[in-house]
Amino acid sequence: MYRDHSYLNAFTGVMAALLFSSILGSSAAHSGENKPETEEGWISLFNGKDLTGWEIAENGPWKVEDGKIVVTGKRSHLFTKDEFKNFEFKADVMTTPGSNSGIFFHTKFQEEGWPKHGYESQVNVTHKDRVKTGSIYNRVKLFKTPAKDNEWWTQHIIVKGRHVVVKINGETVVDYTEPEGATGYPSLGEKGKFALQAHDPKSVVYYKNIRVKPLAD
Repeated sequence: MYRDHSYLNAFTGVMAALLFSSILGSSAAHSGENKPETEEGWISLFNGKDLTGWEIAENGPWKVEDGKIVVTGKRSHLFTKDEFKNFEFKADVMTTPGSNSGIFFHTKFQEEGWPKHGYESQVNVTHKDRVKTGSIYNRVKLFKTPAKDNEWWTQHIIVKGRHVVVKINGETVVDYTEPEGATGYPSLGEKGKFALQAHDPKSVVYYKNIRVKPLAD
């Protein structure tokens, strides 16, 4: 007797597709891969392919490899073209031993020198500078950090008014409120750009998944 197995074939196909999708999802989760641009309210600042949306100062040797910004070479800073006031900022960061970098916020583009506007959240695990990852340079100094060389961590910076919070892999390492009337360097100012720092030729640091979530004033 003829039996129609088409419904079984269709069911088997659906189950195989679901299983394959589940395997892919599990693999991505275990690899740490994510797509921050799909998170609600977040804006990707780095497309993983090139430096569209960024400006290079001092002719720095910035490059993109395998979806990562590679930071090495002489002093230079890489500035976003857009400015932000209140926000959450996240970047996945990895240092190599002895390396130094930094994430500036509320800063302004300048062609030469160390940025004179805004704050710098330090990126340094084992460089000789004693001020370590997560610190707000020249404001809040940390001499220990939960970050580790050769491992990715997420550096999360939250600015709301004069209040600044820095988290490393979800752990709050800085909770600081700038005093009223603070001026000069460093100070928050009204708003500004983000910038990444190339510190010295011996430092090699990687950034990826750079994103921002603007907050209401």
